Amino acid sequence: MTRALWYVAPGQAVLRTEAIPAPRPDEVLVQTRYSALSRGTESLVFAGAVPEAEHHRMRAPLQAGAFPFPVKYGYAAVGTVMAGPHDLLGRAVFALHPHQSAFVVPATAVVALPAGLPPRRAVLAANMETALNALWDAAVLPGSRIAVVGLGTVGALAAWLAGQIPGTEVIAVDIRPERAAIAGALGVGFATPGNAPIDCDLVFHASATPEGLATAVAAAGDEATIVELSWYGDRTVAATLGGAFHSRRLRLLASQVGSVAPSMRARWPHRRRLAQAIALLADPRLDVLLEPDVAFADLPGALPALLGPGGAAMCQVVAYP
Repeated sequence: MTRALWYVAPGQAVLRTEAIPAPRPDEVLVQTRYSALSRGTESLVFAGAVPEAEHHRMRAPLQAGAFPFPVKYGYAAVGTVMAGPHDLLGRAVFALHPHQSAFVVPATAVVALPAGLPPRRAVLAANMETALNALWDAAVLPGSRIAVVGLGTVGALAAWLAGQIPGTEVIAVDIRPERAAIAGALGVGFATPGNAPIDCDLVFHASATPEGLATAVAAAGDEATIVELSWYGDRTVAATLGGAFHSRRLRLLASQVGSVAPSMRARWPHRRRLAQAIALLADPRLDVLLEPDVAFADLPGALPALLGPGGAAMCQVVAYP
C-alpha cells in the first residue's frame, strides 16, 4: 500500500491510501524520500485555477485524476529503487511523480542521481530543467548584462545558471530585500524594484505579477529580449506595451518547459534535458533555495500556508518517513 496526496477542492487536499502493484520486469518500485512543491504551478492547482483550455497541456507526466478536481499532481520526487532492474536496484533516483510515499513507474521514467548529489537537493531538478530551458530559449551570450525579476526558485536558478556564463553581469530583482542574501549566496547581484538595472541585454521575468513584468520591461535595453517564465493560470495580466516598448523594439518571449527549446529540440529529448538539469545540481550553494522540511503526513494541513498568499517562495521540501 501507498499514501498519495490528492487535491480535492479549492484549498483542500487529502492523503489517500492506495494499492500499489508489483513492478513488472521493465518497471521500478520507488520508496520516496523527498518531494518538492512547485509553488507557482501547484498553487494554481490547489486553488482550482488551471484554465479549462489548458487542462490537457498542463498535465504532469505521471498525474492521476483530472483538472480541476480530484487530481494527484506534482513532478519532483526523489526516492530509492526497492525493486526493479539490477542496474537501478538500491539507487537514488528522480522522477516526475506526484507526492506519494511509494510508486511503481517504468524504469525509463526515473533518472539515477549522479554520485555525490544529495537526494534532498535533487528535488530541485524540475525547477532546474525549467531554468535551463529558459536559458536555451534566450540564447544567453557571454558578456551579457542580465536582469532576473522575481527571485523565487525558478528565477534564482535562472540567475545562477546565467551567472556561470563567462563575463555575464547578473542582477536579481525582488520586492523582498532579505532575498539579497540568497542572491549573494548564488554569486549574483541584487536590487529591489526601485533600484532595478536598466539597459540590460536580456531580462528574465519570473515574479508572476504584472508589477514584476513592468519592472522587467523597464529593465530591458534597446532591442533586448524579455523572457517570460511566469504562468498566470486563469488570470488576465496587463502588460506595459505602451511608452517606449515599440520604439525600443523590445521582444517578449514565452518560455515553458513542456517543450524543449527549438534551438535544441532536434538533438535533446526530454530525458536528456532532465538528466543534464540533475547534473547541474552538484553545486552545494543551491541548498540555499531549500526551505525547511515539512512532513508528508502533515502536508494537507500545511498547504494553505505554503501555497496561499504570502507562502514560502523558495523550494518547499516534503520529507517522507
